[in-house]
Amino acid sequence: MSTAISPTAYNYKVVRQFAIMTVVWGILGMGLGVFIASQLVWPELNFDLPWTTFGRLRPLHTNLVIFAFGGCALFATSYYVVQRTCQTRLISDGLAAFTFWGWQAVIIGAIITLPMGFTTTKEYAELEWPLAILLAIVWVVYGIVFFGTIVKRKTKHIYVGNWFYGAFIVVTAMLHIVNHASLPVSFFKSYSAYAGATDAMIQWWYGHNAVGFFLTTGFLGMMYYFVPKQAERPIYSYRLSIVHFWALITLYIWAGPHHLHYTALPDWAQSLGMAMSIILLAPSWGGMINGMMTLSGAWHKLRTDPILRFLVVSLAFYGMSTFEGPMMAIKTVNALSHYTDWTIGHVHAGALGWVAMISIGALYHMIPKLYGRAQMHSISLINTHFWLATIGTVLYIASMWVNGITQGLMWRAINDDGTLTYSFVEALQASHPGFIVRALGGAFFASGMLFMAYNVWRTVRAADPVAAEAATKIAVVGAH
Repeated sequence: MSTAISPTAYNYKVVRQFAIMTVVWGILGMGLGVFIASQLVWPELNFDLPWTTFGRLRPLHTNLVIFAFGGCALFATSYYVVQRTCQTRLISDGLAAFTFWGWQAVIIGAIITLPMGFTTTKEYAELEWPLAILLAIVWVVYGIVFFGTIVKRKTKHIYVGNWFYGAFIVVTAMLHIVNHASLPVSFFKSYSAYAGATDAMIQWWYGHNAVGFFLTTGFLGMMYYFVPKQAERPIYSYRLSIVHFWALITLYIWAGPHHLHYTALPDWAQSLGMAMSIILLAPSWGGMINGMMTLSGAWHKLRTDPILRFLVVSLAFYGMSTFEGPMMAIKTVNALSHYTDWTIGHVHAGALGWVAMISIGALYHMIPKLYGRAQMHSISLINTHFWLATIGTVLYIASMWVNGITQGLMWRAINDDGTLTYSFVEALQASHPGFIVRALGGAFFASGMLFMAYNVWRTVRAADPVAAEAATKIAVVGAH
């Protein structure tokens, strides 16, 4: 019988690899974030070197946390979820392994080239054309593995989480390929194929949807699997999840122009981006409510289950961020918030509160199962991590809200004769206490990742991968 069922056992090796690298890149990316936040408090930390300036390290920080930490979390969970919900092995172990090593190669390429100053200068799309091509190849292979696995599924139904993962894979490919169209002039320099306002429009169509599809849709796929699993309750409303999916992918793609209010972009395009951003509140909150209501009858579990706490608090931050974003897209609000630290606070409410917390919760759920353990090494360490992450996020976003509103008001204050009341330096001085609190909040969050690394290491050290593999065979056979 064992020979008959072994081909249907899941491929956990690639999931383990991506899961471990999620923790590694999380520590490096967040640690770098704390370092550059500290540079704004103590500028001497630039060390007067070109490679360690804020301007070069900040894009490396965003690439490490979005594509290295967030990307590895998405690869790990999507490969895990698609196998378990389709009750079949990944279509190709070799292609799956290629996506792992290819993705790490892209990240290493970013670590080398960005501090050296090789950059397209496009937000979230800084990697120069050789790395951009490698990323595109890896991504297309990822799509082949994911959708190929769905095609050979043993179940008739395609679970809703896979719809979200699938949309995130398809749209990210489209965004990346279109926005990276460029004319290379050397191995490390290229010029965008677009010009002027068109280039800005395409960049923020990409840029906002790097948030909308990479950092939202993929992680909603995670939410729709791991929240019901950890709560041991079915998703609150399957109908709402379908409405949520179609509304989200229909609307999100139009929201990009809200990054370009009061610029050379045509006014109608700015207004369209604003309108779509406001309408986007409805599907976003529909998904948040669906996740929260899944805990009906299970709220008592929050007292004893810190993994569920991570997942539920991430939904709260998702709800808050997706309320704040549409509000900031309104032109009159944007006139105050744009170019200030309020935007930084908003991004990190989503990045730390939503993306990182749901990823951490999913990893804590998944890692014991990948390594044949009943649970993580220490539940109390998960609890410690939860409070460090929560306190860190609140300190970060509150300091940036205060800074942002202060900056916006100081920059627009004028004297009776029409001259500016405050110089830029005075606004910077007023921001200094907020920079200190932001660095402290980031340090709290990053220190939580160190506790996670120790907990994961102890769990893996006592692992029984053979038992984990055997469990997948039993699960698959038991499903038929």
